[in-house]
Amino acid sequence: MHYVSVENISKSYGITGLFDKLSFNINEGDKIALVARNGVGKSSLLKILAGKDTPDNGKVWINKDVNVALFEQDNYFEEEKTVLENIFHTEHPIINAIKLYEAAVESNDGPAITHALTLMDELQAWNFEAKVKQILTRLNIHDLQQPVKMLSGGQRRRIALAQTLIDIGFERKHSFLMMDEPTNHLDVQMIEWLEHYLNQENVTLLLVTHDRYFLDAVADEIWELERENLYTYRGDYENFLEKKAARIESEQSSINKARNDYRKELEWMRKQPKARTTKSKSRQDNFYEVEEKAKQKIQDAQLQLQVKMSRLGGKILELKKLYKSYGENKILQGFDYTFSKGERIGIIGKNGVGKSTFLNIIQDLEKADSGKVNIGDTVVFGNFAQKGLDTKDNIRVIEYVKSFAENFPLADGSSLSASQFLELFLFTPDKQYTYLQSLSGGEKKRLQLLTILFRNPNFLILDEPTNDLDLPTLNVLENFLADYPGCILIVSHDRYFMDRLVDHLFVFEGDGVVKDFPGNYTQYRLIQKEEEKKQAEEIQKKSAPVQTEEAPAKKKMGFREKKQLDNLEREIANLEKEKKQAEEALCEPNITFDKITAISNRIAEIIKLQEEKEMKWLELSE
Repeated sequence: MHYVSVENISKSYGITGLFDKLSFNINEGDKIALVARNGVGKSSLLKILAGKDTPDNGKVWINKDVNVALFEQDNYFEEEKTVLENIFHTEHPIINAIKLYEAAVESNDGPAITHALTLMDELQAWNFEAKVKQILTRLNIHDLQQPVKMLSGGQRRRIALAQTLIDIGFERKHSFLMMDEPTNHLDVQMIEWLEHYLNQENVTLLLVTHDRYFLDAVADEIWELERENLYTYRGDYENFLEKKAARIESEQSSINKARNDYRKELEWMRKQPKARTTKSKSRQDNFYEVEEKAKQKIQDAQLQLQVKMSRLGGKILELKKLYKSYGENKILQGFDYTFSKGERIGIIGKNGVGKSTFLNIIQDLEKADSGKVNIGDTVVFGNFAQKGLDTKDNIRVIEYVKSFAENFPLADGSSLSASQFLELFLFTPDKQYTYLQSLSGGEKKRLQLLTILFRNPNFLILDEPTNDLDLPTLNVLENFLADYPGCILIVSHDRYFMDRLVDHLFVFEGDGVVKDFPGNYTQYRLIQKEEEKKQAEEIQKKSAPVQTEEAPAKKKMGFREKKQLDNLEREIANLEKEKKQAEEALCEPNITFDKITAISNRIAEIIKLQEEKEMKWLELSE
């Protein structure tokens, strides 16, 4: 089935052009990852397809039978309303029934629960309700009555994701889902579940992500938006890099050939007399085509990270008996560690266990309840924090950078002006005079990285550094960090990034427990999954009754079975009551023969019904 057709669409903001004359088609079952540099319009393209923005020109056609859903980087909620009201925002009888049921259960209102159960039965909404429960549980969303305005950025992100998945799950027949960086603010267990969920669902997908493991797990086709063209690659990210390199090499070879032809044709053009023959006019027309191709440039500019690292002495960082709690929430319980030169440590753990707090304590931005933090005299921290740029938006890029320094020293001993240093980070002269508020999320991240590195830090602290960075920039950052001689401490949910860079992990398990794991993230997850499997088997062995050869293993009772069992118990009790009343009626004086016959027949029916329902009850209870 044909879902989307796009023909010659263009988009620009002021003098800044994003893309020009894009054309493509999307069919049912396609799972596409869109790759491009920051600032070329990935998010704008998704908004156009979702009907939230319009192209400057061109046509967009969406099949009328297709339900389109967009998960954006920026989340929009009705702030005064609850989580429940925001998630179930669609007006539909089934959605409203589930919303009513969830509210009744959470408030433990007996009559409301009874009414909601009846409504759910009438609409046959239980299958979809089970899917909703799975989504909410996996995304760690439990307090549905909390006002959205009270939530953190990460909580809002997960609620927006739940809202989107519930929308497409409800309209599941023909769904076109677009996702802009869906893994931001998700821990790894959530990311792994989302991979599995998207692969199981009958959904057509267009995805923007920096997470290469997630990309490979979910998408089977990569689209690259570059130089106003859209290039298509079948296969995984590694195949994309190989095919792209081959394409650029082929294009460059074609341009070089055109340049040689251009020089010959230019010489011919200069020697030709003014009067042209038909043959010479044809050659002249061909000359302009050759000229256009010869003057093409393949702009594959790469971010350049060249910094002069400050000298790092023998004493780096010592943490002694650190304790930290927020009320009953324990972050650290007597944590000890001494950092060595060149160490690369990853920090992992679920959201809310204190990873960012630990980074703040190390930098003396926050105090521990007790213990000592001894920082070496030569240590210069470079803090790549989640909060982003700490400045007002109504300032130009060049002015912001010059507020730190006019010139920046490089590793080779030379120095660059603020403008030259910005060009290393792919900020063109025009872009340098752009206001910060006009930059994309990725461009702001790139500027934030610049302001950190020009201080020449020797101890880098990176808190979710991959969020909002495009894949080409991320590859350059990884290469730079791989050769970086200083210490690195990384908090990240990007498994590929962690696997490539860290030597060992600090695992925050909650309740103040921090374990040192000697390996990368993939190795840790493999061991963790094996331990989880063993624990599940142990629990199953302890809880399972002894089985005879004839007795089958008991299955866990589902909600509907439990509800049916409760109904059977009530019906059996009512039948017993009716039988007793009928037997008492037979003992009444002056009873007629016809009435005795009717009551006797009814008693026989009751006994038969009792036997059937008791047998069904026995089967369910076993």
